[in-house]
Amino acid sequence: MNITVLEELRAYIDPLTPEEHASLERSILAEGCRDALVLWGEVLVDGHNRYGICRKHGLPFQTVQNPRFTCMEDVHLWMIDQHLGRRSVSDFQRGVLALRKKEILSSRTQAVQAGVAAAQSEAAAAQAEREAGEGGDAESPKAAVPSREELARVARLSSTTVAQIEKIQKAAAPELVEAVKAGTISINAAATVASLPVEQQVAAVAGGRKELQQAARQVREARAAARVARAPQLDGEGETGAESTAMSAEQDGPRPGEAPESTIARLMQTVAALRQDNARLQARLQAAQEGAGPAPF
Repeated sequence: MNITVLEELRAYIDPLTPEEHASLERSILAEGCRDALVLWGEVLVDGHNRYGICRKHGLPFQTVQNPRFTCMEDVHLWMIDQHLGRRSVSDFQRGVLALRKKEILSSRTQAVQAGVAAAQSEAAAAQAEREAGEGGDAESPKAAVPSREELARVARLSSTTVAQIEKIQKAAAPELVEAVKAGTISINAAATVASLPVEQQVAAVAGGRKELQQAARQVREARAAARVARAPQLDGEGETGAESTAMSAEQDGPRPGEAPESTIARLMQTVAALRQDNARLQARLQAAQEGAGPAPF
């Protein structure tokens, strides 16, 4: 039997870790290859690791054809659904796969709509008018595109986590993505660190778990302080020092030629200033509640 291995399909799903591959090899050596390899014609779709182990040790295996595949997109969607149902797949991997599924279905929807628009003729338009006059509704066929909530349900994740994974995919440096896959940083923290410039992300990853956690904490503290500083003023006066500091913090990003360490140090100073402004606002609030008037700056 001729079996073709496409690198596109082999690399479509994250590979097993060395430990997982060794465990699978021990299982096949002890019990044989129990699950059949899935083929699309001669193309191997599912079972790349099992196929490699069986060939290495000269072990027999079974194959099965999937007659539902009509194109490579069908193969990708099937692979995604198969891996979403496996317990060994991490939360981050499930989120990535769910977003891939959405991308494929969105592409199909656009293609279907474009095809319908291109194929519409005067006769079809007249027919649609007649149907509308008879009370019928003529609708263009559409492929179902899952919402974020539906994606999250399929991936067994919260919609917030799916949004965070989407942010990581769009903004995270490759080094930060690898740190998430390795479990060095959580999805939540990685999405926060991904808001930093790429250079600072790479520097945080190089510093290890503690440096990544500290970077995420600094970003959260700066955001929280900025939100407090933008709160409405109690006495209706104009812009306060807190608002001015917050505006400065939002506009004061990484400067050209500035080292990541210098940027972090400068941002920490901004966080300290925002904390002081926050304390003054809290004092004014407490004084107003006690009827003592606004506390002086």
